[in-house]
Amino acid sequence: METSDLIARASAGDHNAFRELVEVHSHELQVHCYRILGSLQDAEDALQETLVSAWRNLGDFHQRSSVRTWLYQIATNRCLSMLRAGNRRPRTTTTSPLPDVALPEPTGAGDVPPWLEPYPDVLLGGLVDQAPGPETRYETTEAISLAFITALQLLPPRQRAVLVLRDVLGYRAVEVAGMLDATQESVQSALKRARATIDGHLADSGSGRPARRPDTAAEHRLVAELTDALERADLDALVGLLVDDVRLSMPPAMLEYRGVEAARRFLAAAAFQPDRTYRAVPTRANGQPAFGMYVADPHTGLFRAYGLLVATIAGDRITVLTGFPASVMPRFGLPRTLPATD
Repeated sequence: METSDLIARASAGDHNAFRELVEVHSHELQVHCYRILGSLQDAEDALQETLVSAWRNLGDFHQRSSVRTWLYQIATNRCLSMLRAGNRRPRTTTTSPLPDVALPEPTGAGDVPPWLEPYPDVLLGGLVDQAPGPETRYETTEAISLAFITALQLLPPRQRAVLVLRDVLGYRAVEVAGMLDATQESVQSALKRARATIDGHLADSGSGRPARRPDTAAEHRLVAELTDALERADLDALVGLLVDDVRLSMPPAMLEYRGVEAARRFLAAAAFQPDRTYRAVPTRANGQPAFGMYVADPHTGLFRAYGLLVATIAGDRITVLTGFPASVMPRFGLPRTLPATD
């Protein structure tokens, strides 16, 4: 059915027509909200609020833009309103993410925000494989990586929105100005400042910009080696997979361990303890290798969910390891427990 017919039917109160009109865009809108908000939970809420607002205001849509652009305008402003409210964000903390473990002194306070959540690749669908438009500055694989999402969270909300709309989605400055009710000059100024911050962070983070054509074979080898090292509790083997200036972080705690020796001390204290046995289940998050980590329960023999580990890699080495609490694992289809191995 033609878009104009769907709009007419939806404007007359046909919920099925409205659903058909917007569902083709809902997936990419959720990813858009995630980029701006850094939290999958917040992105899901923002998407629902966007669709409710679109339904209520469909009568004001006079097709001066495409439906997609109109929805992006609503979603962007919904995200900005949520950021202005600010009451959804967990407070910054340096509390240990592992209260039962005596952790070594961190090398510093990390810049990974406490609200950051990983995004399951299974929800990305074909987005990761899409070719960028002519106006974009970042490929889709770059613009969903944890390093990029983290860098975005360092920006003021409006700069964040401008950079995503211009450099990720490829909207022209005049279109972004209209979407944000701003002038083209203010959009260009915000974009210039945002680019400087993003580029500086990616250069300093140790993660850099993801390769445009990642070496899939090398990644598979590295995933197999990392899985083996974790399950054999082989600290030396794991450390051998890290670059010298590797970074470890564990949101929501604002703690960072930088450098291979700091990483060794942390892993020895937090993971490779004599009485612990792990299983690692490979998955993917933010276009990167990830692992659902399970620890053996000596009383039941089951392996219980422990956390999600996301690895940023360059070539055949790991540049960043980011650990998330077990609460994110169900979003990756990972169970709470695994049976004991034979």
